Amino acid sequence: MKKLLLGLATAALVAGMASAQDKDVTIAVSIPAADHGWTGGVVYHAERAKELLEAAHPGLKIIVKTSPDGASQANALEDLVTQGVDALVTLPHNSDELTDPIRSVKDQGIFVTVVDRALSDPTIQDLYVAGNNPELGRVAGEYLKENLGSGDVVVIRGLPIVIDEERQQGFDAAIAGSGINVLDKQFGNWSRDDAFKVMQDYLTKFPKIDAVWCQDDDMAVGVLEAIQQSGRTDIKMVIGGAGMKEMIKKVADGDPMIPVDVLYPPAMVATAMELTVANFYDQVPVRGNYILDATLITKDNAEEFYFPDSPF
Repeated sequence: MKKLLLGLATAALVAGMASAQDKDVTIAVSIPAADHGWTGGVVYHAERAKELLEAAHPGLKIIVKTSPDGASQANALEDLVTQGVDALVTLPHNSDELTDPIRSVKDQGIFVTVVDRALSDPTIQDLYVAGNNPELGRVAGEYLKENLGSGDVVVIRGLPIVIDEERQQGFDAAIAGSGINVLDKQFGNWSRDDAFKVMQDYLTKFPKIDAVWCQDDDMAVGVLEAIQQSGRTDIKMVIGGAGMKEMIKKVADGDPMIPVDVLYPPAMVATAMELTVANFYDQVPVRGNYILDATLITKDNAEEFYFPDSPF
């Protein structure tokens, strides 16, 4: 009798799990259009995760919608809600502009996952998935402190927003009390063209530069181009961040100018999608904050983070 009851219970559990896997769930994914390298990576990983997750869950439908600006994204959210979605995964163009439109989604009982750019009112979101901005700066600063020791460094910041300030504070704290002297800090707007111009200015102003820290791999591309055109040989290394495939390839190949990279992966959108799906199919607790490590990518581990088919 015990064996029979156990068998029936097991069969019921398996049937229940199968039924859960077959249930219909629709998830909307609202993200910026690929207007630069990192967001191009976000779009790539969202589409890749959609394919894998839908294959794993027959009843799952994922709608990926890209928007060129905040106003377009707000309109896209209204349209997505009319399609009867159970959850929203969104990387807002602009936190302030999108907070109220996302609040309207939440007010309709829809599960909300926010990626990277935190809302002005965090109580709206059920789940928040992001990279670790203070750690990105700290890891870069620690590497320079340990491997450069002392010397003159120039910094190229991103945009004057919160995540830039968090990265800069992490970097400043890491090098505090060391022999590293920061010659100047200027904004490069997370643009390779703007970073190229800033680096040209630095090369003109400072006859000796030992290293460059720029918060983003897109900007590192512009920095390397400016250094190459100048013919300068005093700069020992450029430290960027995010995980652009070109930079990871340089790390893997042992390029002395790009010895490491600091991870801030566009694949975080895939992590957010997987966790959101788990909320419906695996019935596991996923609410709260999920902050990814700012992993130091070295020659030893670069292969783990290299996606040759990604645009970023």
